[in-house]
Amino acid sequence: MPELPEVETMRRGLAPIVGGCIDRIEFPSIPYRPIQVSPDRSQWNQLLPGRRVVAVDRIAKRVLVRLNCGSSIVMQPKMAGMAMVSDPPSSSHVRLIVHLHGATVNQFLYWDRRGLGTVHLWDASQCDHWMGPDRLGPDALAISEKEFIHRFQALRRPVKPALLEQKLVAGVGNLYASEILFRARVHPARLCSDVSRIQWKRIYAAMLEILLAAIESEGSTLGDGTYRNAINGEGSYQHQHAVYARNDEPCVACHKATIVRFVQAQRSTFYCPRCQNGPHPIVK
Repeated sequence: MPELPEVETMRRGLAPIVGGCIDRIEFPSIPYRPIQVSPDRSQWNQLLPGRRVVAVDRIAKRVLVRLNCGSSIVMQPKMAGMAMVSDPPSSSHVRLIVHLHGATVNQFLYWDRRGLGTVHLWDASQCDHWMGPDRLGPDALAISEKEFIHRFQALRRPVKPALLEQKLVAGVGNLYASEILFRARVHPARLCSDVSRIQWKRIYAAMLEILLAAIESEGSTLGDGTYRNAINGEGSYQHQHAVYARNDEPCVACHKATIVRFVQAQRSTFYCPRCQNGPHPIVK
């Protein structure tokens, strides 16, 4: 978290900065773990003042602020970061402020409570190196059904961890993978190679439906309140979660089983043992 819907919401929220020219860069001094920044902080005010924002894009789970010099400010929120234009949850976790003129807002910022995210100023070749096809698979909202099935169907690994592999398909994270597999009625521990083609079609359809619905709801704001949109508002897709973080609660579909939580590849997985009949029982 944040995943594709949350990062896409950030991208859309930063749209007002397009056309703005950079005045100065600020890295506030705070008493917390510093985030990874490149190049060195001392160089940003030498390189960026006078540059104009020409677009705001998303690649997988990163927000890119494209500049007229051909470089991009690339923000990767990871576990608890946010790209915003105003009203951060706290001033003590603001990691970067880019001051602007000539846009409908006068700044954008990167906020990160846990300090796990990254901010980079990359030229086109660096963007291609770190975010090109050698590193990332096709975007989850752009990949075709045929290509999606081709990338997964022969793998001898459980389907849930496979969906998180960004080299296969980019953008799906832990929360939405559980929701996707529940809607597709596929057990998260089933091997990809044991998933039928019909089931893969259901997974693909569920992926598009859920990610698009979550974007429409501006993402999921969980109990810790960490994720917010670009003006510090909550997302609302958490109210539509069917399994995520609902362990020991009744299934919203069958109303007969309770949601089970177990750990896969060091991540929490949630599923309904009745709706998602699996290859073997799993103990919490």
